[in-house]
Amino acid sequence: MLRSKTRWSVRQADQNKVQELVNELNITPLVASLLVNRGIDTVESARFFLCEENQTFHDPFLFKDMSIAVERIKLAIQLQESILIYGDYDADGVCSTSIMMLTLQELGANVRYYIPNRFTEGYGPNEAAFKKAAKAGVTLIITVDTGIAALNEANIAKELGIDLIITDHHEPGPALPNAYAIIHPKLKDSYYPFTELAGVGVAMKLAHALYGQVPTHLLDIAAIGTVADLVSLQGENRLITKLGIEKLRTTNRIGLKALFKKAQIEQITINEETIGFALAPRINAVGRLDQADPAVNLLLTEDPLEGEQLANKIEQWNIDRQTLVNKITEEAVQIVEEHHHLDENPVLVIEKEGWNSGVIGIVASRLTERFYRPTIVLSIDSETGLAKGSARSIAGFDLFKNLSSCKDILPHFGGHQMAAGMTLKSEDISELKNRLHHLAKTQLTAKDFTPITELDAKVFIEDINIDTILQVFKLAPFGMDNPKPKILIEDVSIASIRKIGADKNHLKVHFEENGITLDAVGFRMGHLYEHISPSSKLSAIGEVSINEWNNIRKPQLFLHDLAVTTWQLFDLRGIKRFEKLVEVIPNENRKWIVFQQNTMDKLKLNSNEEICLIRSTAEAAALQLKGINAVLVDLPIEKELLHHLIMGKTLERIYVHFYKASSDFFSTIPTREHFKWYYAFLAKKGPFDLNKFGDELAKYRGWSHETVDFMSQVFLDLNFAKINNGFISLTNTVKKRDLTESPTYKRKQAQIALEKDLLYSSYNQLKNWFDVHSQEPVKNEEAAKEWI
Repeated sequence: MLRSKTRWSVRQADQNKVQELVNELNITPLVASLLVNRGIDTVESARFFLCEENQTFHDPFLFKDMSIAVERIKLAIQLQESILIYGDYDADGVCSTSIMMLTLQELGANVRYYIPNRFTEGYGPNEAAFKKAAKAGVTLIITVDTGIAALNEANIAKELGIDLIITDHHEPGPALPNAYAIIHPKLKDSYYPFTELAGVGVAMKLAHALYGQVPTHLLDIAAIGTVADLVSLQGENRLITKLGIEKLRTTNRIGLKALFKKAQIEQITINEETIGFALAPRINAVGRLDQADPAVNLLLTEDPLEGEQLANKIEQWNIDRQTLVNKITEEAVQIVEEHHHLDENPVLVIEKEGWNSGVIGIVASRLTERFYRPTIVLSIDSETGLAKGSARSIAGFDLFKNLSSCKDILPHFGGHQMAAGMTLKSEDISELKNRLHHLAKTQLTAKDFTPITELDAKVFIEDINIDTILQVFKLAPFGMDNPKPKILIEDVSIASIRKIGADKNHLKVHFEENGITLDAVGFRMGHLYEHISPSSKLSAIGEVSINEWNNIRKPQLFLHDLAVTTWQLFDLRGIKRFEKLVEVIPNENRKWIVFQQNTMDKLKLNSNEEICLIRSTAEAAALQLKGINAVLVDLPIEKELLHHLIMGKTLERIYVHFYKASSDFFSTIPTREHFKWYYAFLAKKGPFDLNKFGDELAKYRGWSHETVDFMSQVFLDLNFAKINNGFISLTNTVKKRDLTESPTYKRKQAQIALEKDLLYSSYNQLKNWFDVHSQEPVKNEEAAKEWI
């Protein structure tokens, strides 16, 4: 067996809806299943989703207060009032700020922006910043990606004579700020049809209303913020992202082009993954480590020299961020491994003084991925005695709900089911741990601590072709609520398997099913090579793609995980050196099974927990093999030992070496004519000195010395002869007996049969022998498939 890293869960689509989409839209069953599983299960909604030309942006004036906001902003522009855009320091906030700045600048406004410092001011509007703005003559503040919780700050703005327009997308509380206008898609009395916009999406809608038309020239920035904020990529977000990616591929923004060059991004190939893994982390890095202003300036600049300088700085910030995250992650992992036993800690709460609070969210994500526990990472400020933290969760543990039950010790916290941020007194950390541990123990089971991979479909290799994959690509851009499709191929043959790459740390597999092959690549999966027998049936999950090389296009699967659901046999009978055997067998859960003491002596094996010497059928029957990689070092004296070892047991992996110092299989068993001649020879010659003349006799007859000794022992067993001081002579009274009555003769025959079945059989013959004698191959297979 090879156990998967995660629990695989294949989503089941309504087949009636699938068939309707197949018939009406002329799409493949796989693509139809993907749409249905995403809730796009009617012909009308699927056609709208797949056909970009049918999609349009919603009327921005469906937002509550949009007319009021637009009228106030246009008046401020007309009167040249001082306007302040108040943003946030993450990528969504940076992009929101940039869109609003570009819009108002183009409309002729007197405008500037302000983003609070993460470390000295924290998230959201604050009183000091508003008072500073008032002193500078600001009469209108527009928040972007923030402000919906700023109840006190809204009142301060009124006292200062500042009109406050809030644009935000975070969850509104029971009370709303007393602002001049609030543009928010989730207000209870809002008529806006799409509620999942990112902050940049809300800013984009305000720009839409101000321009009187869709500001398509801003879609490149809007796409970055939308993907970066991990909002649903359905509805209007999908349209923003899809059109925005196209805009990014041709954008002439000086700052972005400088960043593309620095990050070695090929502009024409930009997609949602480029944004999520290359652009967004770099923009986020600025506000995580310092003031976020340079990121905004990068998007706004029209100076090539400034663009290059900012891109260089941002690249360095990103490198510094990566270094810092790696350092803190290493420290946090060490703390977990040394002080937080996973069996006793269903929730990990890790704290340390001085950790950079700007990156602890990334660290929490990494720890959750590694240990698969709800995780809170806290940075303690020794001067204030406060701990600032970020949390990430797993399926089955609602962070917001559980943290809400601890709000008496969490003066500031917010978030949702899977992620949260908080501040608390350092002396309350222990109490928070205790409460969360208790809550987790009542809500999570042992099974919950194994990650789940949601799969879209189980398919046959013949279903994976170029046409199908091109149809799958029409579902892009992929992201939240529209994940990149993952499929399962189950129990398929391995045409070939090998390690690839300069360091041999990647895996290349050619699958075969009903004569059709499929190439697959598993990056950083080379270590699994030693865990897969080439003759095994392999199950795999991954993402479909198209491999283009030398103008040839072929379907390809990018592997995410692998599993073998039946027991595996690894044939190592040809290895001569025991040291080599040690090198090729993975050492986890390994047990060396030895049947003969002389093997222990010959191979210099010392008894320990990993080495088991089997001397009786009782010992063989008692040895458990479940979860064990059993190495059969040598041949047993008799098959019964091996039969009792495997009979009725759950086998996982068996590595057969079957060491034997000398083989009986290729030695000759004397025929009855040989025995008759030898008997007549002894009758004629009388006592015969085996020690002195045994070799000469063997040479004379063309036998081996072993043959003479063997026949002599058989005669001794049958009481045909006696041996005294090396002299063999016949007994006086001889009762007629068959050769098979001799224990020596029977052992010889048994050893030859044993070697024939175990040592000199083909791989398939040997595998079949184990299957027959274990008597439970089918039961093992069904038990192993519990993960699907």
